[in-house]
Amino acid sequence: MGDKGTSNYSDVTDFILVGFRVHPELHILLFLLFLLVYTMILLGNIGMMVIIMTDPRLNTPMYFFLGNLSFIDLFYSSVIAPKAMINFWSESKSISFAGCVTQLFLFALFIVTEGFLLAVMAYDRFIAICNPLLYSVQMSTHLCVQLVAGSYFFGCISSILQTSMTFTLSFCASRAIDHFYCDTRPLQRLSCSDIFILRMVSFTLSGLITLPTIIVIVISYLYIVSTVLKIPSTEGRKKAFSTCSSHLGVVSVLYGAVFFMYLTPDTYPELSKVASVCYTLLTPMLNPLIYSLRNKDVKEALYKLLEKKSTVL
Repeated sequence: MGDKGTSNYSDVTDFILVGFRVHPELHILLFLLFLLVYTMILLGNIGMMVIIMTDPRLNTPMYFFLGNLSFIDLFYSSVIAPKAMINFWSESKSISFAGCVTQLFLFALFIVTEGFLLAVMAYDRFIAICNPLLYSVQMSTHLCVQLVAGSYFFGCISSILQTSMTFTLSFCASRAIDHFYCDTRPLQRLSCSDIFILRMVSFTLSGLITLPTIIVIVISYLYIVSTVLKIPSTEGRKKAFSTCSSHLGVVSVLYGAVFFMYLTPDTYPELSKVASVCYTLLTPMLNPLIYSLRNKDVKEALYKLLEKKSTVL
């Protein structure tokens, strides 16, 4: 099938991921950069999950959520990075229709789930600081599992709607996706269908996902700040804030990158790709670093694990 045609999505067998429009000589540099970042993502997030699972002191709701955050970061970056690295060396840069559907579905699933999970983590910090005596009762194991399952449920529903509506469009303009992975906006640009309804659904979904999660995060931190400021000792205030600083850092990095990506006009596709790199690769790389560098419990657990390894050797 040629790049141009008048056939609908059912006739499309593959797409071409254009990737970054740079000189071919720079592809090696980009490949090495992606490889370095992806290696750090694997080491950081797998390491974080191992630390949480092996240290009994980290058997708390906060670290249960953090372990799930590392799992999500690991998998949604793995949906994007390997294919992008392969395409730096590939002449065709093609991805099958089924592969494109799968990539969009899994990425949308994990990125939306992460947004809800960050809201859950903010609620967890709110209970821990504002109601410490009731923390173990309110944040029971059963509730924690339900909150994580709910995050995945909403992520799955959102992903099914977004993916199914995107791939019922007619693609008759071109097979070339001007991006380094299958995403909704560049796929919409290939369509000759009326995408007004899809855009309205996408806008509504974004609002239903983003607004509640941001509201939960903001309200939780308003209560947290109010409670912390009432603590008489400076040391007590510092300790309370230290338990939230890592989470705030992760929230800022993710939402900052996502807003930058979706506020970038379609007339600047290269800028949009750079923004996409921020939340598909840099965010999953930074999250374990933020938590390990700013969290005393994680650092102690890491030192303990390294000492155990060195003793065995």
